[in-house]
Amino acid sequence: MQIRLSPSMRSITISTSNNGFFDLMKVKVSARHISYRIFHIVLILALLLPFVFILTAVITLEGVNNCSSFVCLGRRLGPRFLGSGDDDSMRLMRDLYELIDQANAVEIPSGIKFPESFSEFLSEMKHNHYDAKTFAIMLKGTMENMDREVKKSRLSEQLHKHFAAISIPKGLHCLSLRLTDEYSTNALARKQLPSREDLPLLFDNSYYHFIVATDNILAASVVVGSTVRSSLNPQMIVFHVITDKKTYPGMHSWFALNPVSPAIVEVKSVNQFEWLTKENVPVLQAIESHHGVRNHYHGNPVSGIQASDNPRVFASNLQARSPKYISLLNHLRIYLPELFPELNKVVFLDDDVVVQRDLIPLWDIDLFGKVNGAVETCKGDDGWVMSKRFRTYFNFSHPLVSKNLDPDECAWAYGMNIFDLNSWRKTQIRETYHHWLKENVNSNLTIWKLGTLPPALIAFRGHVHPIDSSWHMLGLGYQEKTNLNKVRNSAVIHYNGQCKPWLDIGYRHLQPFWTKHVNYSNEFIRNCHILQPVD
Repeated sequence: MQIRLSPSMRSITISTSNNGFFDLMKVKVSARHISYRIFHIVLILALLLPFVFILTAVITLEGVNNCSSFVCLGRRLGPRFLGSGDDDSMRLMRDLYELIDQANAVEIPSGIKFPESFSEFLSEMKHNHYDAKTFAIMLKGTMENMDREVKKSRLSEQLHKHFAAISIPKGLHCLSLRLTDEYSTNALARKQLPSREDLPLLFDNSYYHFIVATDNILAASVVVGSTVRSSLNPQMIVFHVITDKKTYPGMHSWFALNPVSPAIVEVKSVNQFEWLTKENVPVLQAIESHHGVRNHYHGNPVSGIQASDNPRVFASNLQARSPKYISLLNHLRIYLPELFPELNKVVFLDDDVVVQRDLIPLWDIDLFGKVNGAVETCKGDDGWVMSKRFRTYFNFSHPLVSKNLDPDECAWAYGMNIFDLNSWRKTQIRETYHHWLKENVNSNLTIWKLGTLPPALIAFRGHVHPIDSSWHMLGLGYQEKTNLNKVRNSAVIHYNGQCKPWLDIGYRHLQPFWTKHVNYSNEFIRNCHILQPVD
């Protein structure tokens, strides 16, 4: 289209081209003076009339009342002459919502094979020439089918992680066997820990006492080594490493052959503590022998699982079924005042932590008469890791729970705790812990199902003093999107969760914080083919 104005403004010539033919339209303007408003109206009409004609012709030919294709639907609901573009856009959206809503109400018949990818869906749509309604229904069916497949895949991934997490890697098993053999053949591996002249330091409260309970030799070496290397006064550190009877020879061999001088290390088996008898831990003995409990922790982990289950909830339930939760080693921290009657204050560390800063200043924190200095886990930047309240751990539909506990009460973390044993000995914490363990067993594990923290949350109520969150960062074993800057600046980082740093399923970008404390050139580590992960 071309518009030409005469120099005198007395005529307007409009020419349009259609397949090579030109149509001319000339609008003459009288010689008398005209207003610019009339001139502008004529000009606008000249521009729009051809488009109005074309749009009217197309709609008439295709049929406004019999419009089924998305192309036609777009033309019918698109901007129209003298209509509001915004109103038509809203009308289009309302029609689209109505179509989708109608499709949502339709029950998808079973047995229909849906496309498995977007490209397949697009190809099928073009090939079958779907009308709008069928398109919406097929879109719904395809999305539901893909959602089911994704959920099944994520559930399968979590199940594989569970089996990887509870199994012992070949390298760690080899390390334990070789060190056990060394204990029986090498006198140096059996040397007294600590030496005779250092024995009094095990009970000296002028030193700083750390405790770790584990059957994982490599993990213990990282906890002890990182703590000593991060300390400004390593000569004042005493480490009490507690393990089980079968791991004791290998654990003793490791620390005898790989001393962390100038710190003092004691290695002790649970059976070497005279206080740990069946009479003093009756509830734990009952847990280990209770059929329902053993079936829960050692039975089929996927029983009762549906494909529609939330993968994150499924992962949490799998973690709760880890057999370690009925191990005496895992419950051992509740007996610290009795196991170490001469000590006043201790720091208890889990075996899946790395210490990156001197922890001796923990002893200077005023607990204000409380027993347990711990980081609270109900507030923080990470909405997954730091959002734990009592409702996270307890079944509040159980009458005992709803009657005695507050669902909004803030939880706190195990893994790095400063315990005032003198204050602890004046409480009924152990008795409360045993009472609730018994209640949970009697209720067939319906009060809680996740490990040793829930009974501790109840037993330590009123005895916890919150400490700054920079002392203890959690979630490195399940939160892949962990903030690396916070990792670097935290005193203790905790790989709680399934993805431990010594496993193949550990997160590659988080493993170096742990692996840098492993001596991969060590003879036993090298001979067991424990290799440093490659990025």
